[in-house]
Amino acid sequence: MSGNGDAAATALARIQTDTVVAMLKALYPGLQFEIIAMSTTGDKILDTALSKIGEKSLFTKELEHALERNEVDLVVHSLKDLPTVLPPGFTIGAICKRENPCDAVVFHPKFVGKTLETLPERSVVGTSSLRRAAQLKRKFPHLEFKSIRGNLNTRLRKLDELQEFSAIILATAGLQRMGWQNRVGQGALGVEVRAKDQDILDLVGVLHDPETLLRCIAERAFLRHLEGGCSVPVAVHTTMKDGQLYLTGGVWSLDGSDSMQETMQATIHVPAQHEDGPEDDPQLVGITARNIPRGPQLAAENLGISVARLLLNKGAKNILDVARQLNDAH
Repeated sequence: MSGNGDAAATALARIQTDTVVAMLKALYPGLQFEIIAMSTTGDKILDTALSKIGEKSLFTKELEHALERNEVDLVVHSLKDLPTVLPPGFTIGAICKRENPCDAVVFHPKFVGKTLETLPERSVVGTSSLRRAAQLKRKFPHLEFKSIRGNLNTRLRKLDELQEFSAIILATAGLQRMGWQNRVGQGALGVEVRAKDQDILDLVGVLHDPETLLRCIAERAFLRHLEGGCSVPVAVHTTMKDGQLYLTGGVWSLDGSDSMQETMQATIHVPAQHEDGPEDDPQLVGITARNIPRGPQLAAENLGISVARLLLNKGAKNILDVARQLNDAH
């Protein structure tokens, strides 16, 4: 088993991997699990914004090579790091129950008690995400936004020790997993395995959380249809209530001045975890869930595609094309 991250970036990756191992040990007390820490391209290139690197598998390629060589049998990722189209031979064999998917604002000590709205004019806010920057530029035009890279420890140290940033934006789930709630894949962990390794698929498949799985299928279908990645500001959010899956998707210009959002819903039955699922070619948006019925999975995928198509029909492609061109030019 592998979790991504070098010696400096391992803390969160190790916590996430340990979480999955603990769940597997509880289910399979007779099995032994060896954890191997590995570095990825995304861990090593820290002086360039993610949107500028141009590599779709920043946090996965080296780990997938280890899977391919049978050096490891499964890899734990933040699901947001996994592209919506995986390389041939790989699949997401488990999606664990999602934690808080929200973003968190962490302020420099001298601005504790402030909000983004009350920060001084031209205060600098750090984020590695074009999506976060575009959304916040639209709402807080008096602020400036700058890329900040590194693991959580590094970003918090840059915030606290340097005078460059007034605040930074981080994922709440990561802060909570590190035990830093007092400072507050967005929330979900995915386990990547070899697509044809049925023994490992059966081993990890029991970790699927049905509601999180269906929400993530819808979200990834939306992102895949829009070709959303690190180079464009695209966002998606889902909720499940009373048998209805609600999906809100949006696109933004880089400066946040132009945006489009749409919400749709679908009636989806959240199945019991171990109902019979599809037997042949079960992958949807890179996810294999043989113990979840096909019907709800397809309904979730269709919801994501439908919202993406609606946005495209209303002109979202123009916003995304301009965002890509501007991002490539800078």
